[in-house]
Amino acid sequence: MLILPALLLIVVAGASAYAVVVVAEWWQRLAVVGIALLVVVTGCLVPFLAWLTRRTTITTRRIILRRGVFVRVRQELLHARGYDVMVRRTWAQRAFGSGDVRIDTGHEHPVVLHDVPNPNLVQSALHELMEHEHGRIADQRRAEPSIADGDTYVWGAR
Repeated sequence: MLILPALLLIVVAGASAYAVVVVAEWWQRLAVVGIALLVVVTGCLVPFLAWLTRRTTITTRRIILRRGVFVRVRQELLHARGYDVMVRRTWAQRAFGSGDVRIDTGHEHPVVLHDVPNPNLVQSALHELMEHEHGRIADQRRAEPSIADGDTYVWGAR
């Protein structure tokens, strides 16, 4: 995720150093430095901050997604609700052993975990957690007392 911003930083540093030496006027040097700083801030610093503030936590009951620099957004996906998990890997991601894990919750926009290391392991772990959570809920429902236990009145029963 940070490969392109790092390459951009190297290219901008080299090009701006060359341009400062080649240009004769002081205002042109100042313009080169200003443009270089603008490109570095928008192309390197902003993606780095976006990467730094994104957190994904997978627990036994839910997935917690946190992101945002100025506005913090927290999203929770419960394993008990069930969802579809899909892995998408480009050729570059396969070369580095990463991939995108797409979690389709049935809402308008699916949740995508970008550049996850070993995405097939994450996918199988999420499937196991969903199966475990569904089994736990089924066990709880079987252990609940029945409606005809004497303390509960069922409305509408005949």
